[in-house]
Amino acid sequence: MAAPLPTLGSRPAGPYVVPTRSYTPALSAVTTLFFLWGFITCLNDILIPYLKAIFQLSYAKANLINLCFFGAYFLMSIPAGKVVARLGYKRGMLLGFAVAAVGAFLFYPAAAERAYGLFLGALFVLASGITLLQVAANPYVAILGPPESASARLTLTQAFNSLGTTLAPLLGSALILSRLPKLDNATTAAGIDVSAVQLPYLVIGGALLVISLILSRINLPVITQVPDEDYAAAAAHTSARQYRHLMLGVFGIFAYVGAEVAIGSHIVSYLALPSVMGLDPASAGTKITFYWGAAMIGRFAGAYLLNKFSPAKLLAINAVGAIILVLISINTTGGVAMWSLLAVGLMNSLMYPTIFTLAVAGLGRHTAEGSGLLCTAIVGGALVPLLFGAIADHAGLRLALLLPVVCYLYVMWYGLRGSRRVVAGAPALVAPPIALV
Repeated sequence: MAAPLPTLGSRPAGPYVVPTRSYTPALSAVTTLFFLWGFITCLNDILIPYLKAIFQLSYAKANLINLCFFGAYFLMSIPAGKVVARLGYKRGMLLGFAVAAVGAFLFYPAAAERAYGLFLGALFVLASGITLLQVAANPYVAILGPPESASARLTLTQAFNSLGTTLAPLLGSALILSRLPKLDNATTAAGIDVSAVQLPYLVIGGALLVISLILSRINLPVITQVPDEDYAAAAAHTSARQYRHLMLGVFGIFAYVGAEVAIGSHIVSYLALPSVMGLDPASAGTKITFYWGAAMIGRFAGAYLLNKFSPAKLLAINAVGAIILVLISINTTGGVAMWSLLAVGLMNSLMYPTIFTLAVAGLGRHTAEGSGLLCTAIVGGALVPLLFGAIADHAGLRLALLLPVVCYLYVMWYGLRGSRRVVAGAPALVAPPIALV
């Protein structure tokens, strides 16, 4: 049997010595990453209605933005996991910053050429860099401290991610949607000024490079696995894919991200419906702030609650709350329909960090690989909204909202049953000790 896992940050008895230290500076540095990629991701909710109007796209075609952005997670997450395993967490994050900055700068020529395809290509490059950041930063935060508080720790850093998603709609509406020109059927893309997206993404690219430079000068703890002979023998023929709770967590991330993005990406269009609020795009865009702001509040509160209550049970409760709120919105009109849908953001708040930490629990040396698999599942943010858009084109936005309900039903099940730790084809294993040096 493997030796007991020592508490990280303590000085355990036995052959493994983990130095005592404060990880606050490291966590503070990594938290800035969560803020920035939250801001970038939420700008898609502004970009979709803007480019939909500019290029006169259907809901399905407009959701190609989500397909390219979140599709990068599907294609790049496993390679990113290998890069992180080879370069380490810090170098992996630095490389992610560089790639994301290139993608942000590509928005300038895409706007200059007024080509929808180039916008999609720029988004893919940008998302590839963010994927690498996610693969490196999420498990780093989960590992950097006591394992029993991993969900609370990742939830707290995700709260700053939500701060970015809260601010993005306000700035995006002011800088982008407010400059949406009046269009008619005779207008062509070649005659449209799409420069409104150039400056914001140039600033984002510059910010990515600045934060990368700052991070490169901060001494972050280096995480290495301390070998344990008994554990190594037991785990010699295993891989991350053999952990049942991890693989079910992959589907959990897929369902959660798909539901969250599908709702967030269509709030502007939903609030524009006469039966809801009949708002213009700029006014509706500012309301997205309440959706992501509720998630931010929930995550700050969750950082406390997850230290007091079972993360799995809180996950299931939040999923039930999301289902109830979406159903209320579907069956009501006016302010009730609007605020009930925006309140779903509060229910979303704990889902990603809780699913992630429940899924990587006990993976030990397979943590980087597991993180890559989980980030691959973020492709749900590409596929679910695409299906959502197709349903909306044929049956309307209200009926399309039943798709997120199905996603939240799975998240509820994962919290109640799927997150229980069992290793497929092998006895349950205890993760090997982790040293921070």
